[in-house]
Amino acid sequence: PDVNKGGQWQVSTNGGNSPLWSPNGQEIFYRKDDAVMAVPVETESSFDSGKPKMLFQGPYFDERIGDVVLPMWDIHPDGKRFLMMKPAPVTSDEPESAIPRKINIVLNWFEELKELVPLD
Repeated sequence: PDVNKGGQWQVSTNGGNSPLWSPNGQEIFYRKDDAVMAVPVETESSFDSGKPKMLFQGPYFDERIGDVVLPMWDIHPDGKRFLMMKPAPVTSDEPESAIPRKINIVLNWFEELKELVPLD
């Protein structure tokens, strides 16, 4: 239900966190437990939102600082794909906390590839 609180509207029906606008401005996505939810919104003449629906669910990471949940995900500019982090599969007797969490981001990777494998 839409509850207007001085310029704020509630779009979830059962709580949620980490909201993100869709690139086209016609949906709001948010996380609810292990689910990714989508709510259609109308912003032309006034704000109105539809019924939330679950898009998918899974064990994705959230970062918490106290009671605040920080967004650990994003939306592709096409609005159809998401970037999220999943826990690494545990294949040993090590506790999950011992598995290093890291992401390697390579900028200009195509230039590096051209140097390693000439396309001539």
